[in-house]
Amino acid sequence: MKKNPPIAFGLGVPLPPGVSFHEEWVNFSLFSRHAEQVSLLLFRPGRTEVWQEIFFDSELNRTGDIWHLQIWGLPQQVEYGYRVVGPHDPAGTGHCFRQERFLLDPYAAALSNGGRWGHEVSLKGRSASARNFVRRGMVSHNNFDWGHDRPLNVPLRDSVIYELHVRGYTRHESSGVAHPGTYQGLVEKIPYLKELGITAVELMPVYEFMENEELFVDPESGEFLKDYWGYNPIAFFAPKAAYAATGPDNGQVREFKEMVKALHAAGIEVILDVVFNHTGEGDYQGETFSFRGLDNTIYYLLDRDHQYLNFSGCGNTFNCNHPLVRTFIMDCLRYWVIEMHVDGFRFDLASILGRSPTGEVLTNPPMVEQIAEDPVLANTKIIAEAWDAAGVYQVGSFSTHRRWAEWNGRFRDDVRSFMCGHEKTVAALATRIAGSSDLYEWSSRTPYNSINFITSHDGFTLLDLVSYQEKHNWRNGEDNRDGENHNISWNSGIEGPTANPAVNKLRQTRLRTMAVILMISQGVPMLVAGDEFGRTQRGNNNGWCQDNELSWINWQLAEENKGQLRFFKMLIALRRRHKIFRRRDFFARQEAGTGITWQSRRAGEQDWSEQNLCLAFQLHGDQKPASRDHDFFVMLNGSLAPKRFSVPALGPGHNWHLLINSAAPSPADIVAEEEAAELNRKAVVVAGMAAVVLIAKPKGWRG
Repeated sequence: MKKNPPIAFGLGVPLPPGVSFHEEWVNFSLFSRHAEQVSLLLFRPGRTEVWQEIFFDSELNRTGDIWHLQIWGLPQQVEYGYRVVGPHDPAGTGHCFRQERFLLDPYAAALSNGGRWGHEVSLKGRSASARNFVRRGMVSHNNFDWGHDRPLNVPLRDSVIYELHVRGYTRHESSGVAHPGTYQGLVEKIPYLKELGITAVELMPVYEFMENEELFVDPESGEFLKDYWGYNPIAFFAPKAAYAATGPDNGQVREFKEMVKALHAAGIEVILDVVFNHTGEGDYQGETFSFRGLDNTIYYLLDRDHQYLNFSGCGNTFNCNHPLVRTFIMDCLRYWVIEMHVDGFRFDLASILGRSPTGEVLTNPPMVEQIAEDPVLANTKIIAEAWDAAGVYQVGSFSTHRRWAEWNGRFRDDVRSFMCGHEKTVAALATRIAGSSDLYEWSSRTPYNSINFITSHDGFTLLDLVSYQEKHNWRNGEDNRDGENHNISWNSGIEGPTANPAVNKLRQTRLRTMAVILMISQGVPMLVAGDEFGRTQRGNNNGWCQDNELSWINWQLAEENKGQLRFFKMLIALRRRHKIFRRRDFFARQEAGTGITWQSRRAGEQDWSEQNLCLAFQLHGDQKPASRDHDFFVMLNGSLAPKRFSVPALGPGHNWHLLINSAAPSPADIVAEEEAAELNRKAVVVAGMAAVVLIAKPKGWRG
């Protein structure tokens, strides 16, 4: 058996940060401005005791605020962390150095000892000083073969985004995969994703977080609830080991890359939901993993009394516009793009990226601009959740840079209001359908700067949106106090599941109508995994802690509701087939018969009054060769009573064909274009809460 070469140490170099590999040596680099002493702790895999503790010389192993060290002769597999000594005076200076704490490297590319979801990691014989240090950075060489994998660079305007939770997508016993709840499990579902027709998966947080926080108890089972969603990061560069089938063997980095490579081969992009607004360390009562113990006053926003400013609702706020924190965030984003080949990012509570070190909202935040202008990220999709937990709401004004897209919360709210039969909604709905020019045109942006959605992971599912009037979050252990109270939902007449056929028919109609609005609107549609076949959380609108069948995707529903699934597949295909739904620019005030023509129930007449609940419009197909398309006529009835709509006349040689009727039973609710029946009448009756879509074809057309 070949023995490891003897260990030797050298000065090292300050950059790059973290662990870097050279021909014969490994470099360790760590930033800590206010540290008085730093030591590197090395562990053999799976062993409790410290194998080596190497002290940095403050004169020889330090350049400015960066501590660095090089080592020859390291084994192929070794785990590491740091001990950082300095002042501990949270109420005075704000520093939180603790000599007894073992700290993670913020740049660690993988963490050990976390490969089994929900398992409390226990290393036998660990000392008191190692009590909270069971996760460690891993030093391992990268030898992954990407082959010919390259970014797909699907134009944003052509994208259909599908938000999913890696664990929850295949964890249910009905998923039929060999590796449920893992990156490999998601790979096994690629044929389904291709058939559905989406272009990108948006993965809820996939980097390391601690699921076993033990904050709340399920009142039914008496068991502690887990942090299922994962919006509490502790290692921003490290993919979640418990999401890997090979996680127990520390294979999470390779498995994540294999997932990305497989998705790319199928033509599907990977967008990561990233959380730079706070960390999993919480406030002073929380655990210290790295940032607080390395330089609390630099990494976090603190008030004059050095208490944490909490704009995230999670106990702390990352100091995103400090120059050093900006560098950290940019290094992280570049790493996921260069090393892990991801295609984009959705920034959770992105308005915090625009706050100053004292918490004020900046006019031109350096962090926001730097992300938009970074040359490495030039083709990467960047999407902002343009609000925070402290009341800042910046939809339409998060950034004037054309690179930034936004989750359009106004689209969500206006579509929901219309589909609840509320008055004063038709004008707002028209604006959303046309691409939200009121939000984006003023800054020379485009319709596809708007990410249109009706549901997301946060809130009701699409089925629950039409089945529940109120939230039902009792199992979250907070007496139903948590979660959004303003849901803009309507239960269609009865709260929760019912056998009433009329109520269930209305629910299906409303659900399909909202899907139609989402897919035919200008902008980029996003849907949530499972909505396409009727997933329910039984009225829970805040499933962050529900690691069970309440949150997991039940794949039996795909068969039980195969008609609804068919509707979504064909609707997505329709959008992707026709450029008319994916404009590059806003509709201009043009002459009649071009662009878009609005009407109410009568052709040629518009009604923007507060009481009106009906809207119709004709999309005029451009006849230029590069963008030639058909005309479409869409009728939307936001009332419960059937309404008669007159149909606009077409030019000579063309007739309308009935493509979609969201109130019709499957398969008549949507048909293939070649099967669309010719409409031989001048008016159409649209059922309550329904949508009807017509397509213009030459007379006598048979496909």
